[in-house]
Order: sequence, then structure tokens, then C-alpha cells
Amino acid sequence: MNIAFRAQLVVPEQRQLYDYWLDKAAGRPMPRRSDISPVHVPRLLPHISLIDVEPSTCRCRIRLAGTRLRDVYDREITGLELEDIDFGDKRDYWETAYRRTIEEGKPTQGIIRGPRVNKEHLVQYWLKLPLARADGDGVGMILCLDHFIPALDDEEAGGRALGT
Repeated sequence: MNIAFRAQLVVPEQRQLYDYWLDKAAGRPMPRRSDISPVHVPRLLPHISLIDVEPSTCRCRIRLAGTRLRDVYDREITGLELEDIDFGDKRDYWETAYRRTIEEGKPTQGIIRGPRVNKEHLVQYWLKLPLARADGDGVGMILCLDHFIPALDDEEAGGRALGT
């Protein structure tokens, strides 16, 4: 499973964070929040976010969002609920991605062009990694990596994202 999932990760930043997450899981289905430290992946910090998951409702609040996310969303998103983010016509896509990570308790990844309204010129490579609640029962947080590449750069690199 780990080898097959890792093979789907396109950008090196995704593989770096996934490998770190696997190491911190230490054979468990997922690490706890206390097992990870963003200072161990300083180069990735602009692309990292931590999402709190409310256990009873599965509502998600952004605890921390890197500076690159602020650039893409044209505002500070730390502290917002996911439902407050302007995903435009991609809302169902993102709700499904987060719900799947929470319900399955497994990493998820994907690639999408135009992550939000007026950002169609970007290709987003994303990775969602579940973190166990302190009691070890279910997902309490999601460690996210969102790496953005201008679509033109992606196309020049062979269209790796969208098969173009």
C-alpha cells in the first residue's frame, strides 16, 4: 500500500512529507499530532496546513496555513472553517477529499487545475495526511501539503498533472 501510494505522488515535496509522515507513524496506521513537528520540514512550511477535525461533527477548522495558501486564497485562512473558504465550483471536490481522509483514516492525494475562482492558471498538487487524536481513536487533525505550479510550467514539463 505505501509503495503504491507513494508512486502516485508527483512532486518531490509530496514524497518528502509523506516519507516524514510514514516515519513518524512508526508502523501505526497514522501518527499523532504530538509525533510531528513542522520544524522538521522547514522548506515545506509555506505549503503546509494543519486542519483540526471536530470528532462528533467532522467539521474542519484551519489551525495553521502556510504563506503560499494565503497567496492563493488572497487572504489569511488560518482560523477559518473549511466551509468559509471560497472553493467556487470545486467545493464538492474538496469536501469529498477531506471527508475521505477523515473517514478512511488514510492519506489521500490529487491534482487539480484552478484550485479556486480566478486561479485557473495554477495546478495544485495536494496531499492530505491524517493524524490520530490523542486517545488514538480516529482522525483528530489533517496534515496538508498544497503545492502550486503555474499551469504553463506544468505543461512545459510534459503535462504531468493533467495528462496533457
